[in-house]
Amino acid sequence: MLEEAMAQVEATTERIIAADPETVFDALADYQEIRPKVLPAHFSEYEVREGGDGEGTLVHWKLQATKKRVRDCLLEVTEPTDGQLVEKDRNSSMVTTWVVTPAGEGRSKAVVTTVWDGAGGIGGFFERTFAPKGLARIYDELLEKLAAETEKASETS
Repeated sequence: MLEEAMAQVEATTERIIAADPETVFDALADYQEIRPKVLPAHFSEYEVREGGDGEGTLVHWKLQATKKRVRDCLLEVTEPTDGQLVEKDRNSSMVTTWVVTPAGEGRSKAVVTTVWDGAGGIGGFFERTFAPKGLARIYDELLEKLAAETEKASETS
């Protein structure tokens, strides 16, 4: 039997937010003020090292996915297209893509997808089975906080 190659692992979460896409995207791209407010407790040692607003930002954090699993992330932020924010981790194969699109009047759909090269063998099997669900829960909490932040902002404007 051939040794199993490393497989790509993917986790996707989405949420409809009652705020226009520009408001939601601008909030996501604001690594100085908004992002630290909406990060769940799984994130620690948050620090903007360059930029702070979308394209050209370099941001660091530790992501504690499980009790034992902590990723030290140093992310380069790009905006390849309108409404898309991509965070590439310099320390691993992990890439997180945020896409914000219109979802009707004054509403938007935020989708976050994270992919990385998973381990091979039995460890890889467990990673592909459980990691996406765990990461989806973390990002679901982030999107919930983002929704609260942006919906509050659009009510006052």
